[in-house]
Amino acid sequence: MRKPFIAGNWKMNKTIPEAVELVAKLKEFVKEEMGEIVVIPPFTALSEVKKIISDSKIKLGAQNLHWEEKGAYTGEISPLMLKDIGCEYVIIGHSERRKYFHETNEIINSKIKIALKNSLKPIFCIGEKLQEREKGETFKIINEQLEKGLSGIDKEGLKNIVIAYEPVWAIGTGRTATPEQAQEVHLFIREKLKKNYGNEIASYAIILYGGSVKADNTYSLIKENDIDGTLVGGASLEAESFGKIIEEAWRAFRDKMK
Repeated sequence: MRKPFIAGNWKMNKTIPEAVELVAKLKEFVKEEMGEIVVIPPFTALSEVKKIISDSKIKLGAQNLHWEEKGAYTGEISPLMLKDIGCEYVIIGHSERRKYFHETNEIINSKIKIALKNSLKPIFCIGEKLQEREKGETFKIINEQLEKGLSGIDKEGLKNIVIAYEPVWAIGTGRTATPEQAQEVHLFIREKLKKNYGNEIASYAIILYGGSVKADNTYSLIKENDIDGTLVGGASLEAESFGKIIEEAWRAFRDKMK
C-alpha cells in the first residue's frame, strides 16, 4: 500500500531564521509512521533547514534546478549543489516555472534526466489551465505533458519520480478540484503509466494532488484510491497548518486500509 506523501513548497517565502523556526516546530508534528514528509524551502535556507531536520524523518527538497551539472549559467543552481546540501527531492515543471519562466516540456524533460542522473528524485508537476479544462482538454494536456516530460525515462527512472497533478486554475486561488475531479485525473495518469511502464510500476507510483490544499480538504482528497498525497503551497508556511495536513493525510490513509 502506498503511504502518504506530503510535500510543502514554500515558494519565494521565508528568511533563514523564519525557515529554521518553522521546521523546528514542524518536527513536533512528524512521527515516524506518517509516510514521507518533505519540506521545500528557497535555496538560501536549504543548508540551515537541513541541519535542523537531520535528526528527524523530514526530507529536504529544492524548488528547481538547472539541466546542466555546472557551467556558465549565472544565477542557476546545479544538481551537484543540491546533492551537496543534502536534498533528496526537487520540484520540476511547476506551473509557475512554466508560466513565468517559459519552461517547455522539453526543458522539463532535460531537468528530470539530470536530476535522476544525480540521484535526486523529481517531483514532476503537470496540470491544465482553466480555459483548457473548460474546453474539455484536460486529458489531452495531461497526456502531452506526461509523454514529453517522461520521454526517454525508463522503468528504473520512473520508480524515483513522484508525479504531482496541479490544476493550474486551483493553485493559490482558493479553488480546489473536488475529490472526484482530482481522482478522475489521477486515475488517468495511473492508467497512462500502466500502459507505458506496466501494471507493477504504475501501481507503486506516487501521484500527488496540489492546488489550494488545506487541512480541511486533505482527508477527502487522500481517501480517493489514486491520490497518494499532496503538494502543499501556502498552508505549508505555518507549522500548525502543515502539521494538521500531515495528520489528516495519515488519518485518511488509515481509513483507506480498513
